[in-house]
Amino acid sequence: MTANTRPNAAQIRSARQDNPKMRERDLALSLDISEAELVAAQCGQQLDSPVASRARRINVDIETLLKGLGALGEVMALTRNEFAVHEKIGVYETDKVHVGNGNAIILSENIDLRIFPSVWAHGFAVEKQDTDGTVRRSLQYFDRFGEAVHKVHLRPASDVAAYEALVTRMLSDDQNDALVVDLPGEAAPLGKKVIDVDTLRTRWSQITDVHQFFGMLRDLKLSRHEAVRMIGDEYAWPLAEDTILAMFNHAAQETIPIMCFIGNKGCIQIHSGPVSNIKLMGPWLNVMDPTFHMHLRADKIAETWVVRRPTKDGHVTSVEAYDEERNMILQFFGKRHEGEVEREDWRFLVEHLPRLPQASAA
Repeated sequence: MTANTRPNAAQIRSARQDNPKMRERDLALSLDISEAELVAAQCGQQLDSPVASRARRINVDIETLLKGLGALGEVMALTRNEFAVHEKIGVYETDKVHVGNGNAIILSENIDLRIFPSVWAHGFAVEKQDTDGTVRRSLQYFDRFGEAVHKVHLRPASDVAAYEALVTRMLSDDQNDALVVDLPGEAAPLGKKVIDVDTLRTRWSQITDVHQFFGMLRDLKLSRHEAVRMIGDEYAWPLAEDTILAMFNHAAQETIPIMCFIGNKGCIQIHSGPVSNIKLMGPWLNVMDPTFHMHLRADKIAETWVVRRPTKDGHVTSVEAYDEERNMILQFFGKRHEGEVEREDWRFLVEHLPRLPQASAA
């Protein structure tokens, strides 16, 4: 849909009323608009009828948000990309918030985030009324294209007064129900890339901290997937189909605590701990544990890789799943802290997952 044929706010609200049970992301897709535009259309509305909803625009103020969320008590943090959803139930502990230049981190017991504020463009406080009169409240943030970056959903035990006080502090002067988002442009055609594999292998072998990996990719002008495919089986090898399910089942059976990373360009959310309740529902692979829920479109995984990176504490091993566009959907490690060696049970599990020959992944 072009900018000239996009539905206006009234048309979006009408579509919402006609499809009260459809998920926001799916309804926005059916209207060929972004999810942020769907949410913005509820600005100025009232909770005066069953399944009514309203939204208030809030300023994108990461420090105020992170340092104010602790007062709400227990909430659910949600971060997603196109094919995976990561939900954690817990408290945003104020003393675990670190806001720096270009990034922010929260290291709460259950809520562990890496945030890149420059990507966050639009914020909303959203309230939805169910047919029984229950009001569900959330804070929702989107990038400049209207794609969801991070959401915070209140739970039954959350402090609603603290939520309202935080919304008031962040409330925007602009409460327009029409939102203008950037439209994704076509990707520029890529020229033929000349890669020095020996340089890549030398740089890779010299890594002493997993965070140096990103600097190496930047210096060599490589995507993560390009580097993984090129490095050779000393450091990376492809896995057979359905390995993520096998990995989850083994980790659950052996009670191996794992780290599950799911993110987008603006936020990465991490679960650290065991997993137990693994369920397949159609194409969705789900984890439904008390404080951790994950939903993965397993059928959208095009490649799965084991990746080994050297550190001063020995090799650290990850399992990484990529979609058809070779974007990473999610990533796993064995649970560890900096300065600790990798868990032997995690390393044993990963090294015994069924492999593909390197040629099969070419």
